[in-house]
Amino acid sequence: MAGVATNSRDFIVATKYKLIRKIGSGSFGDIYLAINITNGEEVAVKMESNKARHPQLLYESKVYKILQGGVGIPHIRWYGTEREYNVLVMDLLGPSLEDLFNFCSRRFTMKTVLMLADQMIGRIEYVHPDNFMMGIGRHCNKLFLIDFGLAKKYRDSRTRAHIPYREDKNLTGTARYASINAHLGIEQSRRDDMESLGYVLMYFNKLYDYTFDWTMLKQKAAQHTAAALALAGSGQGGAQSGTAPGV
Repeated sequence: MAGVATNSRDFIVATKYKLIRKIGSGSFGDIYLAINITNGEEVAVKMESNKARHPQLLYESKVYKILQGGVGIPHIRWYGTEREYNVLVMDLLGPSLEDLFNFCSRRFTMKTVLMLADQMIGRIEYVHPDNFMMGIGRHCNKLFLIDFGLAKKYRDSRTRAHIPYREDKNLTGTARYASINAHLGIEQSRRDDMESLGYVLMYFNKLYDYTFDWTMLKQKAAQHTAAALALAGSGQGGAQSGTAPGV
């Protein structure tokens, strides 16, 4: 999206939102600070190329529309296409919890973690510290939940029937905060949201460094396996006289 970044000040969305500067980016595209030229209000503008192989903004805008009016759900100002981009205009929010965590030298008090938990449980849908944002101005103490591109319903809107049990599902999202079932390829539901929220809170409370870091555990398991194979190949780690290794 270099074209937008280079000429962002000349890019106007929906005839009234003028891009000021880029404030974030991701695999989907970029996020810009913009100003409403009719009243001076600052907003956030999320953009993705309309040539993206797996576009998410249209789906995300529909999820936001369903959730509009809920506490901690950003207000959507506009969704549409400008030039060669899909564009979502929404409330401008403050720092993410990950940003605040870094600002606080990666130390939150137990009181802070519990206060965050109280708000998180009320917002939970798809969990990741970067998906929780603090508000600004009079909403600076309110927690907002964003980025619903991967969200999905866990039960049918009409029948209220739960989605069926499935296996062999690919892991989506961030492995560190994913539930055990997600790692096992099992269909996710509300239980997995709550489990992931627990991992996020443990992360902020510094209980996460080693015990529940799945990435680290997998790396260590791979290292142990490689070491065991190396020993077996050298003849030092195999079983002798029918005795299992380590017995």
